[in-house]
Amino acid sequence: MTAPINSTSFKPVKTFLLKNKKDFSEGWVQQVIYENPGLLGIGNGISAKDKERRQPTGGRLDLLLEDSEAETRYEVEVQLGSTDESHIIRTIEYWDIERKRHPEFEHIAVIVAEDITSRFFNVISLFNSAIPLIALKLTAIENPDGTVGLLFTRVLDLVRKEPEEEPGATEVVGRNYWKNKTCDEVLEGIDQIVNGIKTFEPRAQLSYNQSYCGIWVNGAADNFIKFYIRKRFFYADIRLERTTAIDELLENSELKYSYLQISGRYRLTLEGVVNEQSLKIIEALCKQAYES
Repeated sequence: MTAPINSTSFKPVKTFLLKNKKDFSEGWVQQVIYENPGLLGIGNGISAKDKERRQPTGGRLDLLLEDSEAETRYEVEVQLGSTDESHIIRTIEYWDIERKRHPEFEHIAVIVAEDITSRFFNVISLFNSAIPLIALKLTAIENPDGTVGLLFTRVLDLVRKEPEEEPGATEVVGRNYWKNKTCDEVLEGIDQIVNGIKTFEPRAQLSYNQSYCGIWVNGAADNFIKFYIRKRFFYADIRLERTTAIDELLENSELKYSYLQISGRYRLTLEGVVNEQSLKIIEALCKQAYES
């Protein structure tokens, strides 16, 4: 039997501000993150894409990180000491530039600072309701061997929200509209999933909109799943919080998936008719999304 741990096993951690140490700089922190992007704890499978990325406005984005599986990029700005107005504006500006450069990705702004005061926390929170933004507090730790550790604590998380839709996106167009834009196998695959949904919600109906297909239940929209149709394949976006259990379930299946952090949905990429085993997994996820 393992001996119980007592208070003598405790040793306080010594922390300090990097800003007050001349041997450390923002460039040093950037390099550490660039070589170890997982330290931030903001995504699975995250990797460094670029550092000191030149911007059209003349500035440089500290770090561009990417989760290729989730089709998400993170625009990261680092500040030693306390955050300030210029830090916040710079982060949002570079996020906006990068999302316009690469609209095929989801983009999330990330503010890193040693101190986020209550005044600026309130300002960042206001932006967070309109812009996908994460705030991380950076803490430097002095290790017993003289090396330095960095701890990143999330003080403001991402607000989940559906991406804004363009005018006319939800205009009902009917099945023939999509029949002329895709192949029969794609529509058949969607029909399979909708039929699976009807096993636990018989009132469910597929709504054919101009930009996507959704679900109506009892005459009202309930888009716990959305279908985005392409010529030879389609996306099934299921509204669920990301969990290790669901990730493992999908990884052990034949389904190709990613996670959309901004909208909080699992995205399944399907080429048409769905096999029976995959269909059971999709039905179970849809049932979980519907009940939650």
